[in-house]
Amino acid sequence: MRLITIFLLTIQFSFSQIYEVGVTFGSSNFIGDVGDTTFISPDEILNPEGEINGLMTYGLLLKWNRSPRHSYRFSVLSSHLAGKDFDSKDPRRIERGFIFESNLMEMSAGMEFTFLDFNLHEPGTKYTPYIFTGLVYTQYDKLAYQNNNILKLGTKSSSYGIPFTLGFKYKILDQFIISAEVGSRFMFTDNIDGSVSDDEDYTNFGNINNNDWYVFSLINLSYTFGRKPCYCNY
Repeated sequence: MRLITIFLLTIQFSFSQIYEVGVTFGSSNFIGDVGDTTFISPDEILNPEGEINGLMTYGLLLKWNRSPRHSYRFSVLSSHLAGKDFDSKDPRRIERGFIFESNLMEMSAGMEFTFLDFNLHEPGTKYTPYIFTGLVYTQYDKLAYQNNNILKLGTKSSSYGIPFTLGFKYKILDQFIISAEVGSRFMFTDNIDGSVSDDEDYTNFGNINNNDWYVFSLINLSYTFGRKPCYCNY
């Protein structure tokens, strides 16, 4: 019985939790019935003079590093999402000239997997590619199409989606990690850009058989803390 107890405690401590809290910032792009269809095309907020006014996406990131190869991850992101037909390479979209903007808030939860062991308690350089997936819940401005314009209706809509993220992270100093990632979101809706409405006062347009996507291109900086696994004391 004593050996069994020691064995169970060894498993528990060998996967002892290490936490991360951090900030994330970057840009976004939309893939749907309005604007460019390039998969990765980070956009920028421009002021009336056409100068860059700031990054479009920012938020908070929390992780529980359950082992050197996987982590549970939660994030909250705020973004200004936009689609402009003038940015498209499709001459039909350019001629149409639709534009939409939406303020978006996303919460995501899921699991991050590393391709290499990323044990923060071991000395030396640590880096690895990683992937992340799970579930996202997104709120965005409710839009609709009428009289050749995409209108903001003054309320919010929401939808769930699935994230697909590929990134690369690197440990800097002892307790900080910097990473860069590109993450697409497949949404269970086709109305982020206002192309589909269940209200008879508004008109639908575009391909009603394809749901919307949006993509984040992000830089993350996180601080790690928590107790060390007991094997690090030997």
